[in-house]
Amino acid sequence: NHTDRQGDTVVSRFSMAVGWDPGSPPAADPGSEMPVLKLDQPAGNHNGGHLAFGPDGYLYIGTGDGGGSGDKYGNGQNGTTLLGAMLRLDVDSGEPYTIPVDNPFVGDPDIRDEIWALGLRNPWRYSFDRLTGDLYIADVGQNAYEEVHLQPAAQAGGQNYGWPIMEASHCFPADLKCDQAGLTLPLIEYDHAQGCSVTGGYVYRGKEFPEFQGVYVFGDYCSGRIWGMAAQAGGKPQVVELARADVQLSTFGEDEGGELYILDMGRGELFKLVVLPR
Repeated sequence: NHTDRQGDTVVSRFSMAVGWDPGSPPAADPGSEMPVLKLDQPAGNHNGGHLAFGPDGYLYIGTGDGGGSGDKYGNGQNGTTLLGAMLRLDVDSGEPYTIPVDNPFVGDPDIRDEIWALGLRNPWRYSFDRLTGDLYIADVGQNAYEEVHLQPAAQAGGQNYGWPIMEASHCFPADLKCDQAGLTLPLIEYDHAQGCSVTGGYVYRGKEFPEFQGVYVFGDYCSGRIWGMAAQAGGKPQVVELARADVQLSTFGEDEGGELYILDMGRGELFKLVVLPR
């Protein structure tokens, strides 16, 4: 998933290079590109950018609302556009893709078949718990709140996460009354006293931190804060600050063993989260 030189979103597929040595780092054939999806972007921000394959084998594509401020282009609640949404595509059964038959809006003339959920502002990193299949979506807020949504694995799609009717669990703009009927509110939120742009992470399933098993780890791009979220009795989330890193935390990464990494966009450096010796 990349932004091309015209400022538009392009999702492309590449094949492994012919003769690739399994003992060497993976290499893609640059001449094998097959565009899967292209989205015209009306502004230079809120392009989303993340991709993830779900436990169901389908490709999930998070798209921003098209940019500007306050959803000026009206895409967050517009089902006829693929912006401001989570898309779900089958990239194995057709070229460039087919629509999974159980996508929630198939047959609805007012909402595109590709859409899995809508009402997102700029989903900046989302991930599936490798053990449970639960989907966590971190959505960047406007001027006041950042939010994280949870879609349990047993739940079908079709959620409306509220933007721009809501910013997190608050009416947007804040001085307006709003109708929350049919909207899915975030699992957790934080205000801009703690940061300004959420960066979604992963549910920890590694071995380096056994006490963090099942904890969702996420952070903030601006403040470098890293939090862990675990469910308390009754299902209420408990959020604890784990660290403050001197980084512009643009993304988390997860390796095959379930250990976590962070990327500093400012210096272009990659760090692994480890236990420091006492």
